Parts: sequence; C-alpha cells; structure tokens
Amino acid sequence: MAENSIAVDFQTLSLNTNGGSVDNSSLVICFGEMLIDFVPTIGGVSLTEAPAFKKAPGGAPANVAVCIAKLGGSSAFIGKVSEDAFGHMLADILKENKVNNSGVRFDPCARTALAFVTLRADGEREFMSFRNPSADMLLRESELDIDLIKKASIFHCGSISLIEEPCRSAQLAAMAIAKKSGSVLSYDPNLRLPLWPSEEAARKEIMGIWHQADIIKISEEEITFLTDGDDPNDDDVVLKKLFHPNLLLLLVSEGKDGCRYYTKQFKGRVPSVQVKPVDTTGAGDAFVGGILYCLASDVNLYQDEKRLREAIVFANACGALTVTENGAIPALPTKQAVQQIKAKAAA
Repeated sequence: MAENSIAVDFQTLSLNTNGGSVDNSSLVICFGEMLIDFVPTIGGVSLTEAPAFKKAPGGAPANVAVCIAKLGGSSAFIGKVSEDAFGHMLADILKENKVNNSGVRFDPCARTALAFVTLRADGEREFMSFRNPSADMLLRESELDIDLIKKASIFHCGSISLIEEPCRSAQLAAMAIAKKSGSVLSYDPNLRLPLWPSEEAARKEIMGIWHQADIIKISEEEITFLTDGDDPNDDDVVLKKLFHPNLLLLLVSEGKDGCRYYTKQFKGRVPSVQVKPVDTTGAGDAFVGGILYCLASDVNLYQDEKRLREAIVFANACGALTVTENGAIPALPTKQAVQQIKAKAAA
C-alpha cells in the first residue's frame, strides 16, 4: 500500500464540479434521523450560558442528503418525523432543497426529535437531545419505500437508527434491499454516546454492520472508542482493526487538519481548507455529502488516487464552509461557494 501525503495544488484539480446536476441514475439515498437543532444565538458559550437559541433543521443523514442536492446531485431521504409542526417543516425543507422526500413517514403519536447543540469557547461541542421516544426511532420495516431503495446508486446510513427498535430492524432491512439491488453502502457511525444505553451497546451495534459497508467515514475520536483506546493516528491500528476485506474506501476525518484515506492499494492525507469556525455542527456531514456527491457521478474514483484526492479536496471544502455559519442544513454550501473557496485557497 503506497502512501501519499503531498499537499494538493488547488490549481491542478480536474474534478468535474461544474455544469448541471448529477444524472438521476446516480441517486444517493440517506436513511435515518431528521430533527431540529437548537443552536445558541451567540458563539463560544456552553448550553447553560446561552442567552437564547434559534432552531435549525438537522440530523446527520438528512444533512448529507441536503448537501448532495445543494451541490447539484440527486438525493433522497428515508426516515420518520412527527405529524407535528416541526415534522412537516422538516419534510418541506427537504422538498425546498430538492431532496426526494417520498420516503418520509409521519408518526401521529411521537414528537419530532430535538437537540440543543453548541461549540464552546474551548472548542468542545455539547449536545443535549430529547428523544423519549422521538418519531425517527419508530420507523418500521413495513413503512419502507422499497421501490425507492432499489433505485439507489449509493445507500448511506449511520448508527443512531440502530439504538432502538423498530428503527433498527428497518435500517437493517433497508441495507439488505439496497445491497441486493447493487447499491454501494456508505456508513458514517456518527457516534453520539449519550444516546446509547451503554458504551458496550454502542460498540457492539456500530461494529455489527461494519463489514457490510463499502465506504466508511470515521473520526479520530470514534477510532479511539471502537478500538478501546488505541492511537487513532496509527495506520496499523486503522488497517488491522477497522479496514475489512470488502471495504473500498475508509476515510478518517481530522477536523481542521483534513482527512486521511485508505484503500486496498494506497493511503494518504489531504489537508483541509483553513477557515475561522463559528459552529462545527454538520461539518462532518458536509464532508460526507461532498464525497458521496463525487462518488455518485464516478463510483470507481476510489481506484485512482489522483481523482480520489481531488474528490477529498472538494469534500474538505464543503466541510470547511459549513463551519463558518450556525446550524447544519442552513450552513451547507452550494457548488459555487465550494468553487470560490477553492479558488481563494489557491490564490
């Protein structure tokens, strides 16, 4: 496995990110939770210090779906929200952002999930979630849009939906349908430990579908958690404990430092675009949206290291732009904004 850690020259990139949207045959389906994030009206404070909050649509899989659509790609979201005002607002936001929301279901009894999120002055994020249970946890296998799932070029999911039944069984069934239909399975564990009954349960369920995934994005913190405290910067740890034989691409996000990538043939690192962060909520989802947008139009690009690095530069720019504004979905970039920040970085 060759290694490439050479800095990317933005002026030599040839990734095709101009022109119209990705062909509809390159549909990316995102499965999981969609909720309301409440973010402080001022930055750098804890949840208890925040004087007020403003609502922002969020939820990792929904963020990814919107990111892909805003970049000009084709995406759909499958999940469940409440029959309440917030639920209908979220479904409408998907539609407004050109995400196919035909797979969204409404629950008349449970409420839409809420989460209070902040980036403190010390750089640490705080989460406080309200799910007891929330509507997203109650999606049933019988409610899946099977015809829609079968159309996916890429099927993307996380681990939050694995926490409780019946949504756990619904996700496993959706993954099986997608895999049988020839979809590439993308997985971002997106660990939110306070939502799990225990660390052991989280580790077991997250790793339970690990070997089914074709593409995995993981953070350094998640590596440490899943390997029981091993060094997340040690390539041997990543390759021996997390890279499985059927995996096409493993991405390790390093925040402001960029991203590492691993395939069967090569590995390396791509630096990020430096910006002044305002709110890091949704940055990882924007990165995933950016990389899946690129893969949807060229699903084999992971085989060519130059093209893969170009795609990661694009995805890094998506993540960087997202942290410059508050909230997740409201901060997701357009293709034009990504092109502008890349040009600025190259100047």
